[in-house]
Amino acid sequence: MNRIAIIFLLFFIKVSSQETTINKESNNLTLDGNIEFADKNLIEAETLYRKSISKDSLNIKASYNLGNSFYRNELKQEAINQYKSSIKKAKSKETIHKSFHNLGNIYMQNEDYQNAVNSFKNALLNNPSDDETRYNYVLAKELLKNQQKDNKKDDKKDDKKDEKKKDDKKDDKKKDKKKDDKKDDKKKDKKKDDKKDDKKNNKGDNKNDKKEKPQPNKISPEQLKNLLKAMDNEEKKVQKKINKNKIKGTPVKNKKDW
Repeated sequence: MNRIAIIFLLFFIKVSSQETTINKESNNLTLDGNIEFADKNLIEAETLYRKSISKDSLNIKASYNLGNSFYRNELKQEAINQYKSSIKKAKSKETIHKSFHNLGNIYMQNEDYQNAVNSFKNALLNNPSDDETRYNYVLAKELLKNQQKDNKKDDKKDDKKDEKKKDDKKDDKKKDKKKDDKKDDKKKDKKKDDKKDDKKNNKGDNKNDKKEKPQPNKISPEQLKNLLKAMDNEEKKVQKKINKNKIKGTPVKNKKDW
């Protein structure tokens, strides 16, 4: 055996022995996690399972049990993610069946019945004889049907509400239009009344103008009165002058006797 072959063989043996050591450590950590899990020390169990996976990422038991610790601790989304991870890594139908079964249970709790049905169905494909999974599968299908019926009813109610809202909007628009039409009619009537008033006022002004402006060749009573008054005044003035002249023409006798 040449030198290169010997070096390669020694390297291979070293790596293999190291992997074996890591698997043992990982398995021991998984067992310790199982003990803490049984004692309901879920945080300690989770820590040990994580350490086990860090030592051996292909440790399916640690991955699946970590999902169980999340599930028991009601960390639903973390449990879902972990079960999905264990399904990808798992090679045995038993682990796949259990992971899908537990996934279905979480989806049932979340009322996500469609995913619950799919999960239980996949679980049954890997273990058709599990009565509990079969029962959960049938229950999930029934709950899904009821949910879909309720959703249809809700959709119909929403559609009716939407139609009612549309009708109400149409009615409101009609009412607003009627109000606007009434306002426009009132405005038109007001304009008509204003025009009538303007015509009346114009007629009145014309009448006043006719009163103030006498027609040609006609004397108004007021003018006649003023003219007569003026003539009377002139006559009085003339009479005064005549009377004065009479007094001057007739000398008064002196009563004194000289």
